[in-house]
Amino acid sequence: MTPDALVGLLAEPSRMRIFAAVVLGATSPAEVGTRTGASVRAVAEALRRLTDGGLVTASPTGLEANLDAFKEAMRSRPVTAEEPMDPDRVRDSVLRTFIVDGRLTTFPAQQSRRRIVLEHIVASFEPGIRYPEREVDAILRAWHDDHAALRRYLVDEDLLARDANIYWRIGGPVTAD
Repeated sequence: MTPDALVGLLAEPSRMRIFAAVVLGATSPAEVGTRTGASVRAVAEALRRLTDGGLVTASPTGLEANLDAFKEAMRSRPVTAEEPMDPDRVRDSVLRTFIVDGRLTTFPAQQSRRRIVLEHIVASFEPGIRYPEREVDAILRAWHDDHAALRRYLVDEDLLARDANIYWRIGGPVTAD
């Protein structure tokens, strides 16, 4: 099953509720209807679509959700080569571990890895530009919800300097355009 087919099966809110009822243990169409408040006709139509799509199966013990379909859908998606976050393979690996979809997932515990991540993040600030604290927080909030801790790490690692709630970049790699 493709991710698009999976999403298509669950795109209808009533069908999603009916699937959720099966996932949560409803084993018959009557029980699904009771749990969801859906009409007999709506339950029958949704279960038909979900069964045809491979998300629900009817067994002698009743309805069962095929939760493996989600893993199968992820495996079936095409793998595309992503542009590296850093030309150095080791640094790129560290960045991919901690930055997912443009957001820092967790702060690396190991100082050397944290430094790599912080050097990547500090590139969000232009050298020579002074930023008020609220602007720094707005930029860092895009990276992580705990923007204050992130700001503190950047200052502690001598990547940003601070004076009277004004910040400026003092470290990290600079790329020539």
